[in-house]
Amino acid sequence: MKTGFIGLGAMGYSMAANLHKAGLLAGVWNRNPVRAAGFCQNLAGPAYSELASLAANCQALVICVSADADVLAVIEELTPALKPGSLIIDCSTVSQETAIEAAGRVEAVGGHFLDAPVSGGTEGAKQGTLTIMAGGSEEGFALARPILEAMGRRIEHMGPVGAGQATKAVNQVMAAGINQAVGEALAFAEALNLPLDKVIDVVGSGAAGNWFVNHRGPTMVRGEFPPGFKMALHHKDLRICQAMAKKAGGALPLTERTMLEYEELMDAGYGDEDISALYRRLRRLFPEE
Repeated sequence: MKTGFIGLGAMGYSMAANLHKAGLLAGVWNRNPVRAAGFCQNLAGPAYSELASLAANCQALVICVSADADVLAVIEELTPALKPGSLIIDCSTVSQETAIEAAGRVEAVGGHFLDAPVSGGTEGAKQGTLTIMAGGSEEGFALARPILEAMGRRIEHMGPVGAGQATKAVNQVMAAGINQAVGEALAFAEALNLPLDKVIDVVGSGAAGNWFVNHRGPTMVRGEFPPGFKMALHHKDLRICQAMAKKAGGALPLTERTMLEYEELMDAGYGDEDISALYRRLRRLFPEE
């Protein structure tokens, strides 16, 4: 299926590259045309200057942009050029409401829409091992599966449109808690004068082991926070989770605490660092004498 890719950011660039490797990529579009041209120079395929032109030459389109407004702006430009039966796969992390609105616009012109946010960080995007949680019709999911399998390892249909974003919201809340737990534990280990590399290795192989401590722990304790998932983007996602929880009549106390701590770090200029940069703040729980 001829597939176009929209949004060549930290995640999207590698996801599009994997579609190219699978022989599916027919073209790309990026808000910054220089990045799109660079992608095509490094790999292959045309870089389109207009979304409508890309849509006219593709059977499927994958979107990976940063915010709700961006998704809806892309959909608005795409829909006049969509053919009946076209497939739109949105891998952005946005609200359920945005996914449902986007789906309605696409379905109104005879297309299929999946909300298919991803998890696995920049490493998973590069290696093609992302977890992808999709919402949409069974027919749309079946059409999308070969495209999704080129970008991810675990592909799951979670239900109707919006179910993918709801599942991703659960993931983001859990990521906030894990970030807090790993950062606090490593700050504690440092205060106890333990060899941190050994702590990470030993704890990471036991009942408390998890992806975050194994993949982010070693860089955290070295004070290095290259972005696998930018703090500012996680903060944006947690705001969505907070609104969803409020709508459900509940609250997310740990998430709200994490948001406040992120805001402090973002104000200090660390918003483009990985979420593991929360460790900068958690180390203060054990001030040096």
